[in-house]
Amino acid sequence: MKRTFVAVATAAAMTVALAGCVESGREDQSRATGETVACPVAVDETYTGTVRIGYQDIPNGDLIVKDTGVLRTCLPNANITWSRFASGATVIQAFGANSLDLGLLGSAAAARAISAPLHLDLKVVWVHDVIGAAESLVVKDPAITSVAGLRGKKIAVPFASTSHYSLLGALQAAGIDREVTLVNLQPDAILGAWRDSGIDAAFIWEPTLSELTRNGHVVTTAADTAKAGKPTFDLAGARADFVAANPTFFEVWTAVQNWAVRQLSSDPEGAATHIAAQLGIPVTEVRKQLAGYVFVDAAAQAGTAYLGRQLGADLQSSAQFLLSQGEVQGLAAPEKYTGAPYAEAATVAGGR
Repeated sequence: MKRTFVAVATAAAMTVALAGCVESGREDQSRATGETVACPVAVDETYTGTVRIGYQDIPNGDLIVKDTGVLRTCLPNANITWSRFASGATVIQAFGANSLDLGLLGSAAAARAISAPLHLDLKVVWVHDVIGAAESLVVKDPAITSVAGLRGKKIAVPFASTSHYSLLGALQAAGIDREVTLVNLQPDAILGAWRDSGIDAAFIWEPTLSELTRNGHVVTTAADTAKAGKPTFDLAGARADFVAANPTFFEVWTAVQNWAVRQLSSDPEGAATHIAAQLGIPVTEVRKQLAGYVFVDAAAQAGTAYLGRQLGADLQSSAQFLLSQGEVQGLAAPEKYTGAPYAEAATVAGGR
């Protein structure tokens, strides 16, 4: 077995300081246009709670919500902070250290968090996107045209991420999952290793993916592994106790996220402009990246295909696969996965 692994953090280790995990290079509520965006639902001045939100540099509706400041408009008396995270693994650490209430993480990271040894009590409150070609396996050598051609090579991927899960599935399908070296690198570090020829390939998401394809090529995507039975999603996870104590917040937050999804279809240029402001890249590049995702509104999410039922089964299936690959130490009780999706707020938002 040639894989190179970083050990899964234990619950005790999660109490470490998060300064190395959280990046805060942008203002909490920077705006692309400076215009005030009206709240899409009734403004709630009664909510005065504190909410710590984690986001990632992934082109979806969450960045629209952040850039427009619409959540503050809808909840003017709430104390809301946004912190930038590099990957789902660092979001899991923050949940374990009780320094985060709500955050974006991939479905594989959510399954890992619920499983042993972490056993975090999480709820999935929203599906930010269904991942397609926006996460892909990029290879530098033009002579390698298939996953099987990576036998004996060094592949970078952020561990505990959806890309990691998709990569494991692709390697297993090609029969080389024990014949490669996997290197745990965050997106920025992958760029450096790629430029220094420290890796042969990487499975990664946007915007790093576009950087790698400047002198590399894609051999498989998350859309391909989804067709093979391993779908992946970018999710909003939240501490179960926080969800139970703040149903009003989640009704407003979900309505705002649903508004952002509608902006992606009804005003794609405006939506891309807000995302571009957060990512610091051209709007044309954002439009290209958005094509690699599928966005689902609240009404659909509340149904059986997502939060209403199937997503819980998908989390359990992900955990079982991760266990087979030695990525988790054990499974949680089945109801921990099937009971993780929280459809109540999406049901309300979908009926508006």
